[in-house]
Amino acid sequence: MSNRIAIQGTRASFHEEAAFKFFGDKIETVECDSFKKTCEVLASKEADFAVMAIENSIAGSLLPNYTLLRDFQFSIVGEVYLPIQLHLLALPGVKFEDIKYVESHPIAIRQCIDFIDEFPQLQIIESSDTAACAKKIREQNLTDTVAIANQLAAKLYGLEIMERRIESNKKNYTRFLILSNAKNNSIQSNKASLSFQVGNAVGSLAKVLQLLAENNINLSKIQSMPVLGKRNDYNFYVDIEWQNQADNEKAMSQIIKHTVNFTLLGEYLKNDHA
Repeated sequence: MSNRIAIQGTRASFHEEAAFKFFGDKIETVECDSFKKTCEVLASKEADFAVMAIENSIAGSLLPNYTLLRDFQFSIVGEVYLPIQLHLLALPGVKFEDIKYVESHPIAIRQCIDFIDEFPQLQIIESSDTAACAKKIREQNLTDTVAIANQLAAKLYGLEIMERRIESNKKNYTRFLILSNAKNNSIQSNKASLSFQVGNAVGSLAKVLQLLAENNINLSKIQSMPVLGKRNDYNFYVDIEWQNQADNEKAMSQIIKHTVNFTLLGEYLKNDHA
């Protein structure tokens, strides 16, 4: 039986591409119109896993998704780094001079602004999803509109790639997390995501970071977010990596003593860039 994977957006979106990369193409995609909806679908067991974007090398962290991780308390069981390659898609036979509108997600538009600026006659239309724009062109037979989306969308919706790789920065990656209701039982894990708070005393956070260093644990990311309704209180979201599992276990047992609301969001296998 194939895994049911909840994604934000339409089929052939970057979220589905990330799902294919992690699980292979024998999956059943559950389309959701928001990140919160993907979490609700996973929580209600209508999906076996969810794929959630957490950061982009240009746009930065998706902060609301950190809140969802904390609220729903799923386990992170994997990660995927996906190169974001954006193309200009149109119905077969459409000429560039026929185009009046360019439609895509606001972030995708922003990432292709150098290309778009060369054609001031084109009107920009923002949408909730890159792949949905491609689907709309096919379904409504739009001969005056192009979409900015990935190659998967071109293939699924039968569109031609009019211009390839129009993104301004060719080293653009998005990191996706694989979420599950169950913990990862693999003994191979060498990366973890943690969430915690520290006291307001001088050096509280520094002490935690020092314990990581003393135990040969590499800190690969730290993100802070205010605790709702509590002035000067912050949740810290931390990604760590290790080579020796014993070092990790020792560090965790020490860190817990110096933190408040410590949560292990998941242990999983590090996935290097594509």
